[in-house]
Amino acid sequence: MAQQQFLHQRPIQNPFTNPFASSPLSNSSTSNRPISLFSRNGLLLLLALLVILGVFLPWAGSPLFPFPNRLSSSSQSRWRDYSLAQAVKFVAKNGTVIVCAVSYPYLPFLNNWLISVSRQKHQDQVLVIAEDYATLYKVNEKWPGHAVLIPPAFDSQTAHKFGSQGFFNFTARRPQHLLQILELGYNVMYNDVDMVWLQDPFQYLEGKHDAYFMDDMTAIKPLDHSHALPPPGKKGRTYICSCMIFLRPTNGAKLLMKKWIEELQTQPWSRAKKANDQPGFNWALNKTAHQVDLYLLSQAAFPTGGLYFKNSTWVKETKGKHVIIHNNYIVGFEKKTKRFRDFGLWLVDDHSSESPLGKLE
Repeated sequence: MAQQQFLHQRPIQNPFTNPFASSPLSNSSTSNRPISLFSRNGLLLLLALLVILGVFLPWAGSPLFPFPNRLSSSSQSRWRDYSLAQAVKFVAKNGTVIVCAVSYPYLPFLNNWLISVSRQKHQDQVLVIAEDYATLYKVNEKWPGHAVLIPPAFDSQTAHKFGSQGFFNFTARRPQHLLQILELGYNVMYNDVDMVWLQDPFQYLEGKHDAYFMDDMTAIKPLDHSHALPPPGKKGRTYICSCMIFLRPTNGAKLLMKKWIEELQTQPWSRAKKANDQPGFNWALNKTAHQVDLYLLSQAAFPTGGLYFKNSTWVKETKGKHVIIHNNYIVGFEKKTKRFRDFGLWLVDDHSSESPLGKLE
């Protein structure tokens, strides 16, 4: 009641008066005097505004900042509430979706990969699993509906290096995402974004197997090598790359993903043992091989970076057969970028217009 009386007693202020003018209770001789920008008060006001902008503008694009530069708060809310089921239904073509997982520092690699995918006419099937809100908003601002965030979100400013705990946390969610898509009834192709498509990979997915993958070994195989899971190596497991996987929504593929999740839970990251998701994937392959219909893709078509970038003789001998090139066996954003440039595979410099995202600022 006391609050209501106070509200009734307050004088009604003209909504069109200067909001920075002195209150009606102050001296009447100064209440209507306009503030000059070059007066002491004007300069203090300008300084205060600059401080406010300096504090809050860096948060633009963050879910904590209600008014980002380009996306309205309603748009942000829409994409925060956008579910994986909605996103997959939107992008899938012929029951198939192409998935990658990206954090904000790697948007240039996403764009480079997207240019190569677009050249094979498969860009409309791409779903970007954003690992932070900045990526979610940026991709959907440029390409609405093609990015989704599955909580929790990670820090958008850190580019996690291979072997770090951040890298493990980032990649360890991969089988969970893939399993969810399989449970929704879709075929799913997963790619790391440090890859480039030179041909359409779908024409190499022969038969109706549960899972397709590429070898990460650099030893040269014959062109007509077996498509069965290779024998285990020195560590008691195979060395298959988790960078490129195609799965059908079968019981076998789902079993493989569940086993991969289980292996990651039993082999967490530690400073002594800087794990990543790939050993767990290989243990899962080895332990379910008798229950899952597996298919090893052609080495000539899907070479590891340790072979493609380091054996020029083999590259010449297999010219025209390469389908997807993986920029692995090298660590670091700058080193990967330079290597792609050296081999003419860094496409964003001259061909950004071919990407659905266009040129990223």
